Amino acid sequence: MAFPEQFILELKQNNPIDSVMSSYASLIRRGRNCVCLCPFHSEKSPSCTVYLESDSFYCFGCGAGGDVITFVMKIENLDYVEAIKFLADRAGMTMPDDAKNSESARIKARVLEINRTAARFFFDTLTRSPKGEKGRRYFAERQLSAATITKYGLGYAPNDWHALSDFLRSKGYSEEELITANLCGRGRSGGTFDMFRDRVMFPIIDLRGNVIAFGGRVIDGEGPKYLNSSDTPVFKKSRNLFSLNFAKKSDEKRLILAEGYMDVIAINQAGFENVVATLGTALTQEQARLMSQYAEEIIIAYDSDGAGQNATHKAINLLSEVGLKTKIIHMEGAKDPDEYIKKFGALRFKQLLDKSGGAIEFELDKCRSGLDISTEDGKIEYLKRCVNMLADISSPIEREVYAGKLAAENKVQKEMLLQQVSGIIKKRINKAKSQEWTEIRTFQNKLRSNPDSYRHPKEYKAETGIISYLANNPDEAEYLAEKVPPECFVTEFNRKIYEKILEKIKNSAFSDILSLQSEFTADEMGKITAIAVNSRNVNINRNTVEDFINILLSNADNSSDVTKLSDDDFLKYIQNLKNKK
Repeated sequence: MAFPEQFILELKQNNPIDSVMSSYASLIRRGRNCVCLCPFHSEKSPSCTVYLESDSFYCFGCGAGGDVITFVMKIENLDYVEAIKFLADRAGMTMPDDAKNSESARIKARVLEINRTAARFFFDTLTRSPKGEKGRRYFAERQLSAATITKYGLGYAPNDWHALSDFLRSKGYSEEELITANLCGRGRSGGTFDMFRDRVMFPIIDLRGNVIAFGGRVIDGEGPKYLNSSDTPVFKKSRNLFSLNFAKKSDEKRLILAEGYMDVIAINQAGFENVVATLGTALTQEQARLMSQYAEEIIIAYDSDGAGQNATHKAINLLSEVGLKTKIIHMEGAKDPDEYIKKFGALRFKQLLDKSGGAIEFELDKCRSGLDISTEDGKIEYLKRCVNMLADISSPIEREVYAGKLAAENKVQKEMLLQQVSGIIKKRINKAKSQEWTEIRTFQNKLRSNPDSYRHPKEYKAETGIISYLANNPDEAEYLAEKVPPECFVTEFNRKIYEKILEKIKNSAFSDILSLQSEFTADEMGKITAIAVNSRNVNINRNTVEDFINILLSNADNSSDVTKLSDDDFLKYIQNLKNKK
């Protein structure tokens, strides 16, 4: 839907893009602009630029780009109307009276209603129904108090194929809506069935207090131990954390990362509010970035078995990439935090947290795994592993300290170890630079184009030149519309951009090229932003535009060599064509 131009202008003014983006990435001032590690793909050197003058951003690595509205759409997984509301709430602004929810927003709102109703059904079944006796016994055995059960809204799904679906349909929800919410599936005969049956239920609640998904644990019988909601319009498991809605209220600048729902709940019940867990998957980069918004240090409290230790190793790397300091607790006499607290109590667990070791000690100890370091071959392999691990440490001081400790323990020269480490770091830096520049060139070539551009490279460049000129000279709209109507554009995507700009100028609703976000997806806005960014470095005047127009009208030579030309060389190419006339 279209919002009043004045409202959008005020919305952007009240939400400067650097202020909004700094909540998700660390911005570094560089001249008139800022740069940062792109929050939309993994990288080790900044390829994302924030243009303060135009309140826009563009990543030269992955092609993401746009204004503050586009950024919020991508980072929060919202549609256009939802992103507007998000920013309006952030700035304390009132939405226009005639603003209506988009279809996508309507579906999301409906799924949230269904989830809330389902959560109440599971909770009531657990706490009030005879059918919930099995769930009550399970939670009693796990020593959860009634207050904790209420706090987390825990529940029980009856051992019935249709109990939940029958209840939800009686509340007016359709079968298709229940399937969209992933609470029901469709059988081979076409009917629906409940996804969660004979399981204790764990509602997953987002930071706004919405029930967005569920986890269900089997008590006995067949099936996977844990069954978790698949992704839905309101839930992406890679972007959420269990119990973060409680952990964010903690005054501590550290989070405890546990492995499962019961560990989190047991730790929370013991008095530690700052605990979270992933949602049935290994830790993701998005979750690591999310934690970095609420903490400076993460204490990993995974199970002490092999799988838990491997998960710890992977988590350390992801957390380090987003700048989080990581520590690991070492549990003896218990396999997980839940069991440890039951056996030794909350005070001992706090001592365990306070004495948790650093990630480097954990990784160095892991280097010994499977080796007999009393032998020469074992010792050499151990030191090789340690050298590779030390190369992962970003701080030179830390590297030197641990290299010295390692050298003393193994009776080798510290300088020799540091020389090996330095060699590995240099190789990694060169490889990373080469790879990033390759990615940047590849993505630039793709995102500055569209599917038709490979077949019509010269026309594509002419089209983007006309679009850039029109965006910067809206008073020339009437002239351009007459000289080169949209149907003259060869590539479909550029034609759509051109049409929308002309339409907005005609309706006095055009401010700049980035004001098109209501007409395009967040990914498409990245391509449009690329056009805007590239136009900054090219001087396009009225004479140049006439040459661009002639190229489209004449459908001149389609030589593929044009694809190799830079923007400046392309302008020279046009000038040569003009001189030949």
